[in-house]
Amino acid sequence: MIDAVSWATATPELLLLGMACVIALYDLFVDSPLRDSTYRLTQLTLAVVAALEGYLAASGQTLTGFGGMIVSDPMGAWLKCFATLALMVTLVYARAYAAARDMLRGGELFTLSMFALLGMFIMISGHHFLVIYLGLELLTLSSYALVALRRDEVRATEAAMKYFVLGALASGFLLYGLSLVYGATGSLHVPSVAQAVATGVREPLVLTLGVVFVVAGLAFKLGVVPFHMWVPDIYHGAPTAITVLVGGAPKLAAFAILVRLLAEALPSVAADWASMLAVLAVLSLLVGNLAAVAQRNVKRMLAFSTIAQMGFMLLALVGGLGKGAAAAGPAWGAAMFYVVTYVLTTLATFGVMLLLTRAGFESEELEDFAGLNQRSPLYAGVMAACLFSLAGVPPLVGFYAKLAVLQALLEVGQGAYVGLAVFAVLASLVGAFYYLRLVKVMYFDAPVQTAPIEAPPAMRAVLSLNGALVLVLGMVPGGLMALCVQAVRAVL
Repeated sequence: MIDAVSWATATPELLLLGMACVIALYDLFVDSPLRDSTYRLTQLTLAVVAALEGYLAASGQTLTGFGGMIVSDPMGAWLKCFATLALMVTLVYARAYAAARDMLRGGELFTLSMFALLGMFIMISGHHFLVIYLGLELLTLSSYALVALRRDEVRATEAAMKYFVLGALASGFLLYGLSLVYGATGSLHVPSVAQAVATGVREPLVLTLGVVFVVAGLAFKLGVVPFHMWVPDIYHGAPTAITVLVGGAPKLAAFAILVRLLAEALPSVAADWASMLAVLAVLSLLVGNLAAVAQRNVKRMLAFSTIAQMGFMLLALVGGLGKGAAAAGPAWGAAMFYVVTYVLTTLATFGVMLLLTRAGFESEELEDFAGLNQRSPLYAGVMAACLFSLAGVPPLVGFYAKLAVLQALLEVGQGAYVGLAVFAVLASLVGAFYYLRLVKVMYFDAPVQTAPIEAPPAMRAVLSLNGALVLVLGMVPGGLMALCVQAVRAVL
């Protein structure tokens, strides 16, 4: 019999599931082409879920339910709260774009987004291999459908097919790796696996092979080199509204399963997977930044930028293990801070892009941003702040995020970690070129379009607040950083 604690642990997930089903049925009776009532009900649901997660996170409690298969801890609650807020912002940005492209014929955009968020919640809360995998599949299946939402668009359909094939391959890698870990340890429960590995397993080679496949599967989901081939194609081919959904909140869930599967389940073999993460990080920084320099399409440029940014985040995870897993809290907290602020910056970047595409054309080439400052100094300023933040220019939040990662590497004091820090700085200098190139186009090139840019009041307000947070959190990052470090320490 399921006890009350189990139901309390899963309350946000149950609320989200129930309301997603209610909204899917309710939308059948909505005639408005903009789906006004469906949109408002979705946002209200997400606001309640975010408030609930924020309350659970602030309480600092750790609850386990359903036989230890799910856990509600401060790290998970904060990540779910941030993911919910990110989806709310995404829907504000995406609504006008979706309406102009006949993507609101039904309520699929809202219901599939909620099911994708539910998948993220399950991934973040999962304390059992099968639960984590089920959450991952719910997220990816919803994402496949969202990418193909414009059924009459060839490029979107092609992107969805590529995403489906490569996503299935990634899921196979991860599932095979988890099965090997199960074969070596005899358990699918995260704490039990950690205990079995710590006491020694009979077949260490099977465990090592399982770790390799698990890391490969996670690398696919993060989109890091050499498992990155799907990222630029999906970013470019998907409708821009879906690109920001795929490239935003899911990064928080990906970070969570890194912690659950590696830091919690396999800390005793950290030396094996940390070296693999280091190689993935170096390759991602190198390939991501160099490939982004050659791009003229802004969505593909941001896709390769994402690959490089995820490589930078992996460096923080590697640096945290330099002094042992017990002392990894500050470095892994820096990694969580990096992911959260990256999602915040990405939302505003794509928000400006979505604003420019409302007129009926896809504004995704460099030339489409020419003279943006002359058309709207506000939106040009928001875009410039986000680009400078991604490049790591002070006093924006991206600078502090990168600085925290570099500090985690340098505090280890070993030559290899210092070398990684130096390489990360050099790679960031390369990355600054393509960010600054877009800023130059916005401020110094003659505008191709001269029509004034108009935005719905809600989108204008949210985009302004989003851009302001990129600056404010860079100037006073201590609160968010302390929150991230404390949350990660509670897990480790």
